Amino acid sequence: MPLGRRVSKDVAEPYEADQRLAAEYDDRLAAAGDAERALRDAQASGAAEPELGELTVAFDRAMTAVLAAAEAAERVAMGPKVYSTEAQDAKTRRAAEIAYRKAKARPAVRPWTDEVDRLRTAREAHRLSFRTRPAARV
Repeated sequence: MPLGRRVSKDVAEPYEADQRLAAEYDDRLAAAGDAERALRDAQASGAAEPELGELTVAFDRAMTAVLAAAEAAERVAMGPKVYSTEAQDAKTRRAAEIAYRKAKARPAVRPWTDEVDRLRTAREAHRLSFRTRPAARV
């Protein structure tokens, strides 16, 4: 019999999925760094617009992937109490929301929260600086 708290099966699956995604954080961060380096090198060398567009989109996708991994790591640091599903009753979902807010204040979670904020800001700054989607024609 394992020691510790029991976690329902419907919560255990997303928690384990987040653990797997959080383990990929370093690789995804390195991939985002490589994508940014390739974009900056192409800009410095005066590459053609189609190539810059492809590199811009690739960097945006890499930033989105690393952001997803950082958010998963943040949820893992918060623990399984913060997970809820639509199949659960309202009282259980509300308890998960409260646990989520309490967990955000813990010192072990704070570095991940700061990292998520930093990555989200960097991704949005990139999206505002470069076109990642084709412009609408009027």
